[in-house]
Amino acid sequence: MSWTLAVDTSTGVRIGLARDGVPVDRWGSEDPRRQVEDLAPAIGELLQRHQLAVADLARIVVGMGPGPFTGLRVGIVTAWTLARVNGITAAAVCSLDVLAAQAVAAGITEDFVVAIDARRKELYWASYAAGVRQAQPQVSAAAELPPLTVVGPGARLHPVPGPVSDVAPDLDAALMAATELPEVPAEPMYLRPPDAVVPTGRKSALTALRRR
Repeated sequence: MSWTLAVDTSTGVRIGLARDGVPVDRWGSEDPRRQVEDLAPAIGELLQRHQLAVADLARIVVGMGPGPFTGLRVGIVTAWTLARVNGITAAAVCSLDVLAAQAVAAGITEDFVVAIDARRKELYWASYAAGVRQAQPQVSAAAELPPLTVVGPGARLHPVPGPVSDVAPDLDAALMAATELPEVPAEPMYLRPPDAVVPTGRKSALTALRRR
């Protein structure tokens, strides 16, 4: 019996379990402000429901985004640490690919775009043909998307050039754990600098103090 845990914090928190390639259980929260507080306890509770310890897992799948700097880092660091400490195989995947796989499973056959919220009135997105991502994910204003069918949680947030599909996949971490997705480099897809930066004046002051 082979258990897989999936972790994704590109939007809120998503965790899921699969056994022998079959989705078993999942937990999710939409609140990005509680990612740090929620993630570790949620993983513990999910495993406990199935009488599992982290060491019982055969594999951990972690979403590399795209997503905001702080939230994405929470999930990646947590998943990678659990895998390394317990000697578990870890796999990195693109979070948009999870949604694309769900769209294809729901019957979408034409070329399409997967879009999720990037805040600042922008979207993280990637285009797909036959369910295969055609390029690296991007971040832009909704008006700059290609004129293809749009699916995903960001599809209806802002006007887009193409039609919006009635298929509305939401990131299901149990399916993420169960699905054989293409692996990507283990590098977070931030796509833009973090929102919080150290002011220039303060940085200079700190540098000066260190030199004393």
